[in-house]
Amino acid sequence: MTDILVIGGGIAGLSAAARLSEDAQVTVLEAEAATGYHASGRSAALIELNYGAESVRALNRAGFDFLRDSFGGCLSPRGLMILAREDEKEAFQSDLTSLGLGQIGVDEARAMVPVLDPQTVAFAGYHDAAHDIDTDRLLQGFARSLREGGGSIMTGARVNDIRFDGGQWQVSTPVGEFSAALLVNAAGAWADEVAVMAGVAPCGIVPYRRSMARVPAPDGHDPRSWPMFFGVGESWYAKPDAGALLVSPADEEPVAPQDAWAEDLTLAEGIARYEEMVTAPVTRMLSSWAGLRSFAPDRTLVLGRDPDQPAFVWCAGQGGYGFQTAPAASQLLADLVAGRASGLDAGVVDALTPGRLR
Repeated sequence: MTDILVIGGGIAGLSAAARLSEDAQVTVLEAEAATGYHASGRSAALIELNYGAESVRALNRAGFDFLRDSFGGCLSPRGLMILAREDEKEAFQSDLTSLGLGQIGVDEARAMVPVLDPQTVAFAGYHDAAHDIDTDRLLQGFARSLREGGGSIMTGARVNDIRFDGGQWQVSTPVGEFSAALLVNAAGAWADEVAVMAGVAPCGIVPYRRSMARVPAPDGHDPRSWPMFFGVGESWYAKPDAGALLVSPADEEPVAPQDAWAEDLTLAEGIARYEEMVTAPVTRMLSSWAGLRSFAPDRTLVLGRDPDQPAFVWCAGQGGYGFQTAPAASQLLADLVAGRASGLDAGVVDALTPGRLR
């Protein structure tokens, strides 16, 4: 017997379960054989405080100290750079403002990323206030906190049926039947499907595919100290990864919930946009993959009790912000479930709770 069932063992579900376990007995049901398999295992793993809607930025700010200090520290310096051609000046200035970057000269940008092409790159912006997130450390830290709080994680527990009967949720999985008074929907791309299965109105959450290629470091360079660098308007990005580079077309193709894969044409288009701004072409891929970023219609998180069924709690719509928002989002969720006042501004809380979508 448990007090709360959490469906989904990604960063959203594990962080929520860890916080909730401080006040209740919590069981996580994860469909796959391991936690963090889908979006959480395929993240670019960066925190940029000025990335996302204002409610997302508020969560970024509120959780930054936790990411820096908890579980032995989950952050390391990275930096963020945006690049633009001469004809992209207006869009570049918009990005510069929204991300809070300072404009730098092309020569200064090339000192940080030597493969940038001075014939193509006309504008560059940079700041050092972006950090890599050790995603495995964060996932394992929350899982450990959950277990220390008396909670448990059931893998291979794909939900087949959900019923609400006599004030209890009855949830069927291949590894057994589970019941609890409260059900937390942290199912990522499957969040609306879980809601419908539970007889709860969906929130309009749509999964979007994001593709990634891992390519060799260009021209024998060691990119480990390079910042993450973006095309203006997030038309592509590249990020150092263990001596190689991750290159993404920053695609957002709406798809059905699935174990996502990267399409060759999409990767080729993204690599071509990257190659336009550098002097060294990509000659081969080391590997490729895709993940799903799931957004509500207003592209911000959905956290808290359903307005029509308060025993059903949403923890969904993380989009591309799951890791960077997890500390503050999970704390807000636990506060809302317990009826405690949140440390976040009331307007931010209102912008995150599911009632805004009904």
